[in-house]
Amino acid sequence: MLSKNSTILTTLQNRDAAVDWQQLLIEIIDAFDCTTGTIHILNQGTGQLELKAHEGIPPFLLPKMNSIPIGKGMAGIAAERKEPVEMCNLQTDDSGVARPAAKETKVEGSIAIPMLLNGDLYGTLGIAKPVPYDFTEEETTDLMRIGEEMSRYISANPA
Repeated sequence: MLSKNSTILTTLQNRDAAVDWQQLLIEIIDAFDCTTGTIHILNQGTGQLELKAHEGIPPFLLPKMNSIPIGKGMAGIAAERKEPVEMCNLQTDDSGVARPAAKETKVEGSIAIPMLLNGDLYGTLGIAKPVPYDFTEEETTDLMRIGEEMSRYISANPA
């Protein structure tokens, strides 16, 4: 999988070029054979995760996703725990991790990873498939590496 992701990592490692977050998200979604995704960046001032890029999210859900508190929903819990949060089938989840509106995305297999660098949180990356799916350990490791490079880019290029 990482060979597919080498372009993604190379883009992020080139700190002289601005990252097109929307294009990056599309490349990540494609590399992992997903249909939906979000990138949230941590606003250090408010402590909220702010939506930076999205793909495949129904427009009526965007207001609920623009700003996410740490600890709420998959992205917020991944940020709080500083570890990936995964669901094989978001549609049948009754753990309370996924917010009720998340089911309206119509996705099933989903994962949210924290974007971490040296233990510090910079945001979250979430991707999902329209079918039940368990992400492999290799895929999760690759996503965490991508998240680390995203964090490294953000730390070198603060807004």
